[in-house]
Amino acid sequence: MADDFVEPEKGMRAGAQAVAAVVVVGGVVGGLWGLGGVLPKTTQDTKPAICSASTDKTLPAKYVSPTALCTALNRADLPVLLGTPDEHAETASGSAGWMTLAGGTKIASPEADVDLRTYSVRLSASYDDIPVAQAARYVDSTSQVKKVLGHPAVLYSDRTIAISFNLGGGKASTGPGGIARSLLVSTSAKDGGDSFEISIWRQDDVPPDDEALFRIAEEVLPTVPGWTAG
Repeated sequence: MADDFVEPEKGMRAGAQAVAAVVVVGGVVGGLWGLGGVLPKTTQDTKPAICSASTDKTLPAKYVSPTALCTALNRADLPVLLGTPDEHAETASGSAGWMTLAGGTKIASPEADVDLRTYSVRLSASYDDIPVAQAARYVDSTSQVKKVLGHPAVLYSDRTIAISFNLGGGKASTGPGGIARSLLVSTSAKDGGDSFEISIWRQDDVPPDDEALFRIAEEVLPTVPGWTAG
């Protein structure tokens, strides 16, 4: 049985690290899958996920909160934007944290994740004072400079990490996963250094849809506190 969920690590701002995790579960749960197929759905299973509690209090008020990011991302039409209208959000959560740069400087790094059956989506914010145009130099050679609603942006790819857990043996192993596509967008048209990033990846080996990524960015980003229209 394979249950895929996405837990992206830090993307471009942390040096284009791998951004996703695929979990393969064996043992008892795998046995249930083999015996009877998919477990019957309950009424709760068919409802969109509600954003879980986050650690908002760990960030100063001047930064966007994980709850605000999760609320913006976990919108009713997210499955439609992803091109999977028959699905719904299965899990949604926000978390706060701090990223430590090479020189020891700490910057806020709130983020939110929403997982569907086919896709996982992450929305994060960065306050490292690095303009998007400058950050574009640090990603892979396939990155492309773009514009999103008049704001500087960079589209790039990353490799996910596949993590396998065997419930019977209690061991875990890692290996290369699929592809994640990310869009780093300045919070303002002036590219002042703050940015939002949206990453999407699939729970299989099929590359994610760039058009879906842009649709999400254009609908979600204007609803996030800190976004400047223009």
